[in-house]
Amino acid sequence: MMARPRRGPAGLGLRARPGGLGSRIRALLGREAMVEATWDALEEALIAADVGAETTAALIAATQRRAGVSAVGEIVRGALASEITDRLERVGSGRFEVGAAPSVLLVVGVNGSGKTTTIAKLAARLVGEGRSVVLAAADTFRAAAVEQLRLWGEAVGVPVVAQRPGADPGAVAFDAVEMAQSRGIDVVIVDTAGRLQNKAQLMAELAKIRRVIERRLPGQPRHVLLALDATTGQNGLSQAEAFTREAGVTGIVLTKLDGSSKGGVAVAIADRLGLPIVFAGIGEELDGLAPFDPGAYVEWLLAA
Repeated sequence: MMARPRRGPAGLGLRARPGGLGSRIRALLGREAMVEATWDALEEALIAADVGAETTAALIAATQRRAGVSAVGEIVRGALASEITDRLERVGSGRFEVGAAPSVLLVVGVNGSGKTTTIAKLAARLVGEGRSVVLAAADTFRAAAVEQLRLWGEAVGVPVVAQRPGADPGAVAFDAVEMAQSRGIDVVIVDTAGRLQNKAQLMAELAKIRRVIERRLPGQPRHVLLALDATTGQNGLSQAEAFTREAGVTGIVLTKLDGSSKGGVAVAIADRLGLPIVFAGIGEELDGLAPFDPGAYVEWLLAA
């Protein structure tokens, strides 16, 4: 059933969840000076929150340099927050520009990542900014996927370009770009089939879709956005690596962030892959897409 629009979240609109990293940090970091065992426990907490072993090690070392190995816990928390924020801001998280018309946005992701819902939210956001949008139903493997995108298109009030089930996804993308050029439409958002990152043939097809778009409209797609489920954990990092390799991902939309008690994979992706987190998906509603705010995210992650 199509979700009804609601007011957008303030900031990221996230609440601390019991059992998350913030509750563990509150238990660890108080007014006492840090000792080796406390640092070890903090390292374990970060890894458990899906920050990843390599990024966690780098964060711990940087936090010790910034705050001091024997600093009071409250000071350590502030230093850790600064280190995480710096890593997110360094790669441009939260910044997103559509560019000159027509601009093409290719959206990729595995099954169940919230990709199609993200496309609808992004289209609604762009329409709200006064831009014209067309959706390309290039997920031709499932007839239901085309119908789902059509329903979202009706809800947002934008046209959807589609072909028969099993059609060439590249041809669908080509037709949508052609429509945008002929009708003066500002933005083309291309849906793609949800793919497992270990399926080489399907991943290669994403590269083909991109080449088709580039041939029709040089310099496009402007953005390749990966819809990444925040509850996926460290598997999200391997997804991001694979999609970046095959489709040239330029930014991450972190979906279902409000449903995760961890969410640290965003830090690992920014640190390891240099990819910005551009949006956060909050809920199912059409206006549940917030520009990623590194400061708000870190505050939620560490939950004061």
